[in-house]
Amino acid sequence: MSTAVAAVQSIHRSVPVMTRAAKPGYIAQCATACSTCAMRRLCLPDGITREQLAFCDELVSTRKRIKRGEHVFRANDKFTGLYAFRTGFFKGYVESEDGRMQVTTFQMAGDIAGLDGIDTERHRLNVVALEDGEVCLIPYARLDALCDRMPIMQHHLRRLMSSEIVREQSLMMLLGTMRAESRVASFLLSLSQRFAARGYSAIEFNLRMTREEIGSYLGLKLETVSRIFSRLQEEGLIQVQGRALKLLDVQALTELAGQREARGVARPPADDLYRVQQDRGSEHAATAL
Repeated sequence: MSTAVAAVQSIHRSVPVMTRAAKPGYIAQCATACSTCAMRRLCLPDGITREQLAFCDELVSTRKRIKRGEHVFRANDKFTGLYAFRTGFFKGYVESEDGRMQVTTFQMAGDIAGLDGIDTERHRLNVVALEDGEVCLIPYARLDALCDRMPIMQHHLRRLMSSEIVREQSLMMLLGTMRAESRVASFLLSLSQRFAARGYSAIEFNLRMTREEIGSYLGLKLETVSRIFSRLQEEGLIQVQGRALKLLDVQALTELAGQREARGVARPPADDLYRVQQDRGSEHAATAL
């Protein structure tokens, strides 16, 4: 028996497996393994070998269907692991004591959620599906054991944590220094890059979130977001029909995204506005949220 197989079996025995058949919404058999998943280049580290992929195939043994409006987890839920989105589109948000909601992130296939719970073993965010999707459940105890045996995965986990810090700092910069039009332009360009990274059109895509949710994320009122969308369309930068969006002038949007509220503030690279997803050696290099 190879060392890799023996290690996988050791990890598998040391962590209880969730009984999927008894839980509504859980897929009884994970037909798509990490090694064959189209999103693996976004979820898994660079340079991973076939032998190491066998570890990951055992690590992600449970997948759950999530309906639109259903929560992946809620604030104060007990932290048990991470969530890798295989399909769908999701929103992360926090709620104030008086019930007001603040959107903090939008996530799609290939992104990972749940890092907020590692510190206190309780989630601080709420994550809800904006459309039907599938989520791979990664038990943290099993992931932690795997990291001990596979340094490349440990390094990847640290990169994920670091990227969350970068994303939060970039969001603060966006909210603190950018004009309203620049925030919207940056947001649309980020979505464009993220869709391209997943093999979809970078020019035409559907907005899964509402204008109000965009406003909450960008620190703008609903009316302001709607007015900016209308203005960008009148100026020929975008074309909007309902939630269907087409970028007509990417260069102009890029220039608009570079405008700041205060003069003399250097513009960071566009990739720094959102969580950086570095080139994984594929034909698509991207920024992810």
